Amino acid sequence: MSAVRESRRRSRPTVARGSTTRPTSRDVAQAAGVSQAAVSLVLGDKWRGRVAEATAERVREAARELGYRPNLAARNLRLGRTRTVLLVVPALTTEFFAGVYTGAARVAAEHGFGVVLYPSPEGIGPARDPFASAQAALDGVIASSMAADALSAIRGEALPLVMLDSDPEGSLGAATVNLDIADGVRQVAEHLLGLGHRRFLHLAADVPSWTFEVRARELATRVAAVPGTSVVTARSPISIEDAVAATVRALSETGPRPTALVCDDDKLAAGAYKAVRRLGLRIPDDVSVTGLDDLALATAIDPELTTVRLDAELFGERGMRALLAVLEGREPEGGDIPVRLVVRGSTAPPR
Repeated sequence: MSAVRESRRRSRPTVARGSTTRPTSRDVAQAAGVSQAAVSLVLGDKWRGRVAEATAERVREAARELGYRPNLAARNLRLGRTRTVLLVVPALTTEFFAGVYTGAARVAAEHGFGVVLYPSPEGIGPARDPFASAQAALDGVIASSMAADALSAIRGEALPLVMLDSDPEGSLGAATVNLDIADGVRQVAEHLLGLGHRRFLHLAADVPSWTFEVRARELATRVAAVPGTSVVTARSPISIEDAVAATVRALSETGPRPTALVCDDDKLAAGAYKAVRRLGLRIPDDVSVTGLDDLALATAIDPELTTVRLDAELFGERGMRALLAVLEGREPEGGDIPVRLVVRGSTAPPR
């Protein structure tokens, strides 16, 4: 241990084991050798540009060693904040939105906030207000565009709002955070076209949401750029049973059968697998199948699914950081979150 660090250790106030006296910000300031104002800036995460990074780390170390916890109730009363954020998502039918919550909650905890997860009971559609007055109980809202009706029902748009997977040009929110879905679909189209596929079936999510509009538009654009190609669209609610029925109908129609089936998400792809086998066809020998999400089931089905990997936890983290920026009057980080095609056994050249 260095002499300087040893000197700081000796000068720190001690709190007797079992004592009911809580360490104060003054104790932290004394231990770190800084002012109480510096402690307030560092522990309030407002130190950048005002306190040296080494000093900020010294304050955090002193707080950890003393077991210091800020009096959030008093601070919230001063700021007029509850330090509670509502995350509005569709019903948790896949682990994707659980990942979004995990990422958002992790960043929130680092800044002394809590996150209330509110899935729309019907998945998509109106939802009962979980608070007598959302405006009085919350500091802000993060909401998926797939649950926009639920957002309206709880009057969440009247609060500081960050929208996920939403059109930046027409978003209700003060900030918008998106995954680069268009690039994901571009990667899928280029992969399948490169394998030689020219007849496509798009198994589209029957959900009125910007993110699914982007998928349909980008696929049509990419495929149309190559002569001799075609895209047929079949719509389905996001459930395996509905996806089976929609795929069977589409593949049973007269005319040349599609050789590639592009699904809006992995759950639809799982239904497509069942439909393809019900018709006596094989994947990828008779038809290639792709998904989008890279959920756990993508590697549980056989052959494993070629799909686009979306980082759900990073999505949630970026959403929470954007809301914190809005609350503090800062400009949120810009740019869509990159996505990546993961090629597995469900795609091959057409026969």
